Order: sequence, then structure tokens, then C-alpha cells
Amino acid sequence: MAYTAELALALLLIIPLIAAVLIPIVGKKPNIREAVTLIAAFALLANVIYLIQIVADGARPELHLGTFAGRFEIKFVLEPLGAVFAAIASSLWILNTLFTIGYMRGNEEKNQTRFYAFVAIAIAGVMGIAASGNLITLFVFYEALTLSTFPLVTHKGDAKAKRGGTIYALVLMGTSLGFLLPAIIGTQVIAGTTDFMVGGVFPPGTGTLAVSVLLFLFAFGIGKAALMPVHGWLPNAMVAPTPVSALLHAVAVVKAGVFTMLKVVVYTFGPALAAESNMSTILTWVAAISIVLASVIAMRQDNLKARLAYSTVSQLSYITLGAMLAAPMAIIGGGLQIIMHAWGKITLFMCAGAIYTVAHRTEISKLNGLGRTMPFVFGAFLIGSLSIIGVPPMGGSWPKFYLMYGALDSGKGIILAALIVSSILNVLYLVPIAIRGFMRPPDNPEDDAHIAEVRKKHRWVIIPPVLTALGALILFFYAGDMTNFLKPILPGGVL
Repeated sequence: MAYTAELALALLLIIPLIAAVLIPIVGKKPNIREAVTLIAAFALLANVIYLIQIVADGARPELHLGTFAGRFEIKFVLEPLGAVFAAIASSLWILNTLFTIGYMRGNEEKNQTRFYAFVAIAIAGVMGIAASGNLITLFVFYEALTLSTFPLVTHKGDAKAKRGGTIYALVLMGTSLGFLLPAIIGTQVIAGTTDFMVGGVFPPGTGTLAVSVLLFLFAFGIGKAALMPVHGWLPNAMVAPTPVSALLHAVAVVKAGVFTMLKVVVYTFGPALAAESNMSTILTWVAAISIVLASVIAMRQDNLKARLAYSTVSQLSYITLGAMLAAPMAIIGGGLQIIMHAWGKITLFMCAGAIYTVAHRTEISKLNGLGRTMPFVFGAFLIGSLSIIGVPPMGGSWPKFYLMYGALDSGKGIILAALIVSSILNVLYLVPIAIRGFMRPPDNPEDDAHIAEVRKKHRWVIIPPVLTALGALILFFYAGDMTNFLKPILPGGVL
């Protein structure tokens, strides 16, 4: 069989789903089970790279998957934004798997086979979202991702995990069925199609009221984007093991949400129509408030994962902000934020997991002097933090620049205040963690000496965050290439 673009699109689903089937079969042999996961992850990345080359050459590979109700088509069409999302998920699946091996074994977690299998299913859901050719297809895989990650959130099986999982499922399913699905139906009725098209699908003369209502429904129906006030599921999902937190925040769920938000604005409404809507102005302010308020809440959290969770709520709203500003530079800034935040935030969560595995500490107030014992982990945390803050030469500095430019270009220069305040707050709630680890004397030097010995046994929770931190740095120098790759999502393909 010839290796064609259509086959490559099919393999986006086939590769992780084969892994999901094989993992339980070889589950009693951990080394083989984890080898299957890694082989699938590398194969998926190679397949995505092949598709990226095709998309970069201007092609839009398409695959028809089926039709139901006589008119609604399930299909894949890969465009630049989807290709970027697929690249993030497939590359970070590899590093997250390496970290998972160290974390799961180091903490002697139960039900590891089930965990790896559902991660593979979740990755298949992400690939389906990334390659969706219309809103119907996207909705199917969006829901599949929620269902496949529910067992991961409730992995520990205790009362706290069940409560967090219940909130997770109720909020995400409730918003998608109560708001997102009606928005998709409304789009079909008004536009006559749910296909994604550059410049949008709504016909000239579409009423501003209809556009505003649909934009509202999409914004709050895409619950995975965690726009306030539908963000509560995200902090509650932190009951899951840290590899799940990393998966939720960097690879799969939240990135699926903000990717969907950006894709709907670009390909369903079109930037011009979205910018004309009064609702986009309202949602711009909702995003700006979410950026600042979530940062304030993050500052008050002593639990490290909780602080990072509220940080994610803030950082995701940057992407929603870019979509709602709808200026070309802001949209590209949102696209770059999807990439840069993924590498920065997975670094921070992996560091949190490494600290827990090696030192069994979860509270920031108990990290004094630990950076001297775990220098690579705290060094990686500092680099990831600087990228999240947006300090050059870290990759995260570029989205901030583009978003600021986009705010000015759209005539909403006052939004710069939210971006500046957020960056200052990011410094205040992230940098002191590294300072506490490196600069303050340890609370218990004898305990830290023991940690230094234990650390040698857990290298696989230390190496992955170091690699992702390097990625957050290296990506700074490729922002131009990524910008050029994303330009075709704009009408006319120009900034």
C-alpha cells in the first residue's frame, strides 16, 4: 500500500488506537507495555511530520470517514493550525510517556496498564480534533476526548478523585451539550454548512444578533478552554496523578479547548465578522478579566499543582483573547501561545511531579533549599517559568508580543494593561518558587541529604522536564518559521 496523505490522515487515529489495544494485551509485562507506548508515540510523530511537510507545501489533505443522517459528513481536512496542534500533541506524548514511566514506577501507582491505554485513546481523540474538517467531526472527537480522560482524572479511585472527576465530566459535558452543540446546529441552519473555511462560512448579511448569540454559545460551550466562569473543572482535575495534569494542561484537554476556540473564530466566523460583533468585545473583556483574576488566585495557592492550575486558566485566556481581538497579529499570537504554553507548562508540571516523586513535597512553603538538592529540576522550573512569563529569549515571549501588537491593531489598546499586569503577576507567583528552592536554607538538611540519594533512582522524572525546558528555549529561535506556517489561516494569508 502506497504511503499517501490520505493514509497518513487515517494513521492519526490508527496508530494510537492500535497502541490502546496492544497495551492491555501486554500489560503484565511493563517493559513491553511501555515500549509499545513509546513506539506508537514516535510513529505518530513521524506521521505528523510527513503531513506537516504536505501542508507547508500548500496542500490540504482530506479524508472522508463517513456520513450519517444522509447529509452530515465526518471528515478530516488538515490545515496549518490543526497540523501545529497535532505536532504539539505527538511530540509531547513521547516526553510525557518517559516522565510517566518514572512517575508511575517511582510512586508505585496502581492500574498502570489502564492508565497507558486511556492516554493512547485520548491522543487519538486529540488527533481527531486536530484534523477535523468540520464542526460535526470536531464535536464527535471533542466528546470522545472528555470520555477518555475521565478515567485518568479519577485514576486514584478515592473519594477526592471521584469528586474531581464528577465535576470534570459534568462541566465539560454540560457546556458542550448545553452550548456547543446548539451553536453547531445554529451554524448549520444559518450558514448551511459546518465545514471549516478560510474567512468563515456565514453568508453576507448575516444578522449581528445571530452572530453574537452563536459567538457566545461557542465561547462558553468550549468548556475545555476554561474561560471564567466555566473554569472550575480544571483545578478540581488536579486530583489526578501529575502525568495526567501534564497531559491535561499541555498536550490534550485544555489545548483542545483553545485550539477549538481559535479554529471556530478563524474558520467558522472569519476574523472580519467576529471583529464586527459586539459580543467579541464583551468576550475580549471576559478573557482579560480571566487572565488577571486567575493570576491573582494563583498567587494565593500554596499547593504547587493548584498554583499551576490557576496559572493555566490565565494563560489559556491569552488564546481566547487573541481569537476575540480577531486582528491578524492577535490570531497568530494565539496560535503561537498554543505552542509555547504547551512546552512551558508541561515543564512546570513535570517538575512538580519530580519534586513529589523524589521529595514527597506538594506545598510551595516546604520547598526551601530543595533546589540545591534537585538543581536540574528547579533549573528547568525556572526556565519554564520565564517562558510562561514571556521573558526573551524564551519561546513564550513571542505570543505576548503578537498579542500586544494585535490589541493595538484592533483599537483595544487598553487590553495591554491586562497583559502587562498578568506578566507582573506571573513573575510574582512563579519566580519565587525557584528562588525559594535555590536561595533559602533548607528546613531540614538531614532530610535533603536523604533526598539526594533517592534522586539517583528517579532519573526518568528529571530528564523529561529538562528536555522540555530546552524546547521552550529553542522554540524562541523558530518563531518566524512558525509564524510563516500559520499565515495561511488568515484571509489573504498576510499579517
